[in-house]
This record gives sequence, C-alpha cells and structure tokens, in this order.
Amino acid sequence: MLNRFRPVIKDIVEPLAKRIKINPNYLTILGLLIAFLSAYMFATGSLLWGGALILLSGLLDIIDGAVARSNSSTTPFGGFLDSTSDRFADALILIGIIYGGFVNWIFGILALHASLTVSYVRARAEVEGIPCGVGIAERAERLVILVAGAFLGLLFNPQIMSLAVILIIILGYFTVLQRVYHTWKSMQAEKN
Repeated sequence: MLNRFRPVIKDIVEPLAKRIKINPNYLTILGLLIAFLSAYMFATGSLLWGGALILLSGLLDIIDGAVARSNSSTTPFGGFLDSTSDRFADALILIGIIYGGFVNWIFGILALHASLTVSYVRARAEVEGIPCGVGIAERAERLVILVAGAFLGLLFNPQIMSLAVILIIILGYFTVLQRVYHTWKSMQAEKN
C-alpha cells in the first residue's frame, strides 16, 4: 500500500545515502537498538517516545538499504541481517506495548503472530521462487499504524493504541491470506 510512495522516498533518501560512508550493517543494528528503546518506552508508559522511536528506527531501516545500494555494498548477509533485525524489532515493539498495558495480552500476541506470519509467508514463497511482496499490511504499514496509534492515543485516549493493535491483527491476517492466495495462484500458473 505504501509502495506507491517508494519513488518519492527514494528521491529523498538516495542523495543522503550517498554521503554516508559507513557499513550499512551498523545502521541495521542501530535501528534494532532504537526499536529496543521504543519497546522500553512503551513498557514504561510513554506513547510519545515509543512512537517517536518507531519513526527513527523505521528511518534507519530505509537508510541502511539505500546506503548499501548507493555504496555498492549489498551482500547476502546484509539482507539476512536486515530481515532478521526487522523481525526482532517488530516483536520487541509489540512486547513493549503489551507490557506497558496499552493492549490486552491476547491481542498483543495475535498482532505479533500476524506480523511474523506475514513475513514468513513471503519468505517461504520466495524460497519456492515466487516473488510475494503483495498485501495490504506489509511492515511499513504496520509501523505507521503503531505510530498513529501512539500519537493519537497520546492526544486523545491511550486506548486508541489498543485499536491500532487490533487493526494490525485484522490487516496482518488478511495480508497472510492475500499472500497465500497469490502463491497458490502462481504455483497453479506454473503447473499449466
């Protein structure tokens, strides 16, 4: 859904990425550490800092790949590290939101499961040689929902964060179904 903004983001990030001359894996790890801080802030009850640190972590996630591409330093391990760090960051943030009491634990666990399953289905499809970047709620959309929930919860009512997590559950599982259907359809087309 947010993929349509990629060209605009690319135009903004690429010039910045060309100036950054450090190993992009360091940016990946820094983004993960900031996601940990976001989780900690949610766990201590701060919607403002939790949401703000998700934004910073997400920005670093965008920049690390751009730096790798701009400096011709993309590696299979870098892609692996980035993907693994994203899963940890997603889990940490949701755990922080649960611990902070912003959502019932069962909804938090379901949101965590939905988020991890979205990524797993894509990875598994791609092992079968099927590109599977389809779906309404990829990682960027889920993070935007959490940031919106944090800031709206801060302004109006902290229970809005609970609604954001429930929205992640619904859209996450819908995305899983979209990806499973896309993969099945692609496999059927290959058979014929």
